Amino acid sequence: MAFDIEMIKNVYAKMAERVDKARELVGRPLTLSEKILYSHLWEGTPTQAFTRGKDYVDFAPDRVACQDATAQMALLQFMHAGKAKVAVPTTVHCDHLIQAKVDAATDLKRAKEQSNEVFDFLSSISNKYGIGFWKPGAGIIHQVVLENYAFPGGMMIGTDSHTVNAGGLGMLAIGVGGADAVDVMSGMSWELKFPKLIGIKLTGKLSGWTAPKDVILKVAGILTVKGGTGAIVEYFGEGAQAMSCTGKGTICNMGAEIGATTSTFGYDESMDRYLRATNRADVADAANAVKAYLTGDAEVYANPEQYFDQVIEINLSELEPHLNGPFTPDLATPISKMREEAAKNNWPLQVQVGLIGSCTNSSYEDISRSASLAKQVAERNLKPKPSLP
Repeated sequence: MAFDIEMIKNVYAKMAERVDKARELVGRPLTLSEKILYSHLWEGTPTQAFTRGKDYVDFAPDRVACQDATAQMALLQFMHAGKAKVAVPTTVHCDHLIQAKVDAATDLKRAKEQSNEVFDFLSSISNKYGIGFWKPGAGIIHQVVLENYAFPGGMMIGTDSHTVNAGGLGMLAIGVGGADAVDVMSGMSWELKFPKLIGIKLTGKLSGWTAPKDVILKVAGILTVKGGTGAIVEYFGEGAQAMSCTGKGTICNMGAEIGATTSTFGYDESMDRYLRATNRADVADAANAVKAYLTGDAEVYANPEQYFDQVIEINLSELEPHLNGPFTPDLATPISKMREEAAKNNWPLQVQVGLIGSCTNSSYEDISRSASLAKQVAERNLKPKPSLP
């Protein structure tokens, strides 16, 4: 199922009127998160202002995505809804039932043998109800969504905690349970407590070995695993604009580790480039026509303390690579302090196993660094002491 450009254009066609009305009702400039929330109300054009962290609100998401483990019950429920077709664009992605043990070909073959009945069921039901089906081996759900379906200013829900990855393209993408997905697929509203807002101001520019991932590792250390609960984390500033779209996706992906409802970035040139690089020039053109509505108002970012419930400022020029853990993802330690902290806490000092994965890394950006190091090691006939699966 290809992206639906007409659906996207329809979202943009209604956005200006709805955001302008919301700004009038709220009586102040709006953050990006608020613009997307108010432009996706179930009732359409806003008629009232909502209180963050208090009011329960009905929304109308643009898309739904399901992974194969949770899609089974969701589609079974949807079959009983009496609908001939899903009400909003929906996709099913077969990735969670593939266990990484040996190598890609071997693991995929085993998954197809062990879960063949599940894959056949998901495929046939998807075909019947107009659902996009991504077969086993087609890719990780949230990366496929970022490359094919995410769009600036949109709202989507997905039955996977890392649905939030699509915030890298300026969406409000939120992980939900299967029952919530079924409601939206059936043409019903989706209820959410109007989120609080945490603003992360990024100044400076990443350099050296510091990567986008270090931003969220640093944020996790500040907010802890519960600090984002009930809130949307919105990143802004010169540092955000100097970052790649896929780097933004990685940061949003890991927002799940701080309990955030979701995370997002304002539309900028990096998103325009990414849309064009992934063969969605028409989406980029449509976004450019309404780009003032795809980021927060200038007054918000000039005086963020007035508009966010909490503001954190990080100078990327001073940020160094971080390691988080052990035992909890919010124990953030700058790499220059790691040996000292390890000795102090009696942690093991020897690295025994390393794992390079593609789930949280929303591009080849991080993986290419690892590949470069591996190449240099091979050229010098060296062999790493730790195991590196």
